[in-house]
Amino acid sequence: MNCRMTNIFRTLICALMLTTYASSKAEASVSSIMIDAESGEILSESNADELRYPASLTKLMTLYITFDALEKGIIKWEDKLPVSRKAANMSPSKIGVKRGEKIKVGDAVMALIVKSANDCAVVLAEGLGYSEENFAKTMTEVAHELGMEDTTFYNASGLPNKKQKTTARDMALLGAAIYHHFPQYYKLFATKKFTYQGRTIYTHNHLLKNFEGADGMKTGFTNAAGYNIVTSAERNGHRVIAVTMGHRIMKQRDQKVAAMMENGLQKLALNSHTDETSMVADAKESIKQEAHEEIASNSLATENSNDNAAWGIQVGAFSNYAKARNYALNIKNELIKKADDKTVDVEPYQTGSAIVYRSKIIGFDKKEAKNICNRLQKSHKSCIVIAASKSELTLANRF
Repeated sequence: MNCRMTNIFRTLICALMLTTYASSKAEASVSSIMIDAESGEILSESNADELRYPASLTKLMTLYITFDALEKGIIKWEDKLPVSRKAANMSPSKIGVKRGEKIKVGDAVMALIVKSANDCAVVLAEGLGYSEENFAKTMTEVAHELGMEDTTFYNASGLPNKKQKTTARDMALLGAAIYHHFPQYYKLFATKKFTYQGRTIYTHNHLLKNFEGADGMKTGFTNAAGYNIVTSAERNGHRVIAVTMGHRIMKQRDQKVAAMMENGLQKLALNSHTDETSMVADAKESIKQEAHEEIASNSLATENSNDNAAWGIQVGAFSNYAKARNYALNIKNELIKKADDKTVDVEPYQTGSAIVYRSKIIGFDKKEAKNICNRLQKSHKSCIVIAASKSELTLANRF
């Protein structure tokens, strides 16, 4: 089964508002970051770009690719995949599948999420990529396409490999990608236990039991990596994704990430603006409502930017992510010449209790952006010229 990844990504544009997260000297070697899952705003970070061994956080990428294959119909939840000698001989943690057996895709997925099963990671890698080595190359390609520039994978499980590296920032991007791209599967990370062949298997993620609102995602540990975690929590319509890596003691890791999420959720609650007007999920009508807000928010950037800076055009706002992406993609492909170097971005924006997705096309100089926008307006399509911020956390899209 060929797992070359083409035309599979949706764009997530996340504004970065950098803040400083206070950390003690004792935690100087720890890497951490926390974001608002909806907007991408960085709520705290410390050593977020330091290279780390991902350990079993690696399995989040194995799952990302598996979810994509499920969504595209390449594999189905009930399909059975063969267990190779390599998969059966993987070291723990594993569920103990035997060589020559077959395991359902759904069971393998749940084993990765709940048990962090190395044998099932290899089963999925071989089922989708022919070999784990080939699958790992795809993992790295996908990581770079998502904007995880400092990540390289050499296996599907996260077992020790000196070349397999990532950063806390990249892992936050991966967590956000799973949340936004595969919401139908994201909820599986909240699973505390599952049954396989009569055995009940319990989660490694203690935050699911001990932190109010916690609903995933993945823990990891090797001697070289220390204790790592990517986790998320939701309260009252606010969601954070937090990453911390390199802890020597599991309890300290859990305490650290719990404190991060508590602070983040409280911050989001305090900053919530529930009286904002809901946006109309139609490109032409909603863009008119947003025009003054967009112009005002970009006025300072416009004054301080030059023609060589990155500029963009906002072409609509929708209540549905797919509609926002598809509309911008159509504009890009049909009406913009030499569009290969232009990027479609979809920015989730909180408005009251609703999320609005702003459709943007980025990569113009100032003059070009104005000319394109004028052309769109003449053809009765709404458009706003925007100064693209340099402080953005972006999940890149390859069309």
